[in-house]
Amino acid sequence: MSIALTHTLAWAIFLISYFVFAVGRLPGTRLDRAGMAFIGAVGMFVIGALNAKTAIASLDYETLVLLASMMVLVAVLHLEGFFEWVTRQIVARLAPGQLLPGVIFSAGVLSAFLVNDVVCLFMAPLILRVTKQMGRNPLPFLLALATASNIGSSATITGNPQNILIGSVSQIGYRDFLFHLGPVAVVGMFLDWAVIAVLCRKQLSERLPIEANLEAKQGLDGLLAPLLIAGGIIAAFLGGLNPALVAATGAAVLLLLRSRLLEKIYREVDWALLVLFIGLFLIIGAAEQTGIAATLLRAAEWMNLHNLGIFSVTVTLLSNMVSNVPAVMLLKDLVKQFPNAHQFWLALAMASTLAGNLTITGSIANMIVVESVRPQLRITFKDYLVVGVPTTILTIAVGTLWIAFFAH
Repeated sequence: MSIALTHTLAWAIFLISYFVFAVGRLPGTRLDRAGMAFIGAVGMFVIGALNAKTAIASLDYETLVLLASMMVLVAVLHLEGFFEWVTRQIVARLAPGQLLPGVIFSAGVLSAFLVNDVVCLFMAPLILRVTKQMGRNPLPFLLALATASNIGSSATITGNPQNILIGSVSQIGYRDFLFHLGPVAVVGMFLDWAVIAVLCRKQLSERLPIEANLEAKQGLDGLLAPLLIAGGIIAAFLGGLNPALVAATGAAVLLLLRSRLLEKIYREVDWALLVLFIGLFLIIGAAEQTGIAATLLRAAEWMNLHNLGIFSVTVTLLSNMVSNVPAVMLLKDLVKQFPNAHQFWLALAMASTLAGNLTITGSIANMIVVESVRPQLRITFKDYLVVGVPTTILTIAVGTLWIAFFAH
């Protein structure tokens, strides 16, 4: 196959793949983003844009190991009742008027140290039950869960999949990341609280019939070991140890201690997300080999993406067009070229994460919340947009200003 034909076919595979990442599925089929990433990667091998050597070089093993290990940790915490326990603490300790900040800050803090998609998956049904127990309209609290989980996850490397990738590629330390983006997340949660309190004040003031109490389940007995290991992992992160190695060690110990739950743990791991990451690494690796990446870099220079404000807006729009993980994959080689790469890595993490609050489809966490409560409550695109747009604009503006002045 000629070089020109290889390059033409590589462009076609690249564009088709990112089209599917943008729309969610290949039209006329049920092929999703993960499936397209796999097919796109195979296609790059078939046309000769990748070989075994370049493929191996394209994969970032630390990202994959850290992501998989965090999934195992969260799976064990879920199976042992951690999220139910946290939610019961909200019910037991907070008055109805304090429930909104309780949801926002508990979801935000949990999402900072655990993967936010999983936090939403397990907490959405629980928040629905809590609000019914309190006789409150669940809509503003579920919107708070979705938006706060995105905001909180921006604080750390382990908060979401794209941050895991950025942390690994940029080599920014866990404490460095937390020091610069933690304040953005904290301010963002207060802004989220204010936006929802104002724009959803009618729903917040509603009083509905009180339903049955939240079921009492197990206490902390089965959670002691997983919580100790999770605490040790976070302490090791803060201590500056290699995140992938630390998380993998913790996951290995948990698998050993909870071997009776192995099959359930395996079912809770998001294998499709891991396939998406591997496929994206290979597609982007082929793009580098065939000159596609160089062409995109020249386009980025023309767009003046060296300007932090323009960069943040571009990342926000691109993350909503093709989803945040494919957007970060596309931009990671661009950021490496910037004179102040540290600042722009942080901006990429901040904007790609907070951009998820713009619409329901802006992040997987949002869609998980909407889908998990759909049988009992329908959250419309407009319902979400009312809160999502102002929250996104305010938090990204604050984040961009913070990074411009304090992250050099």
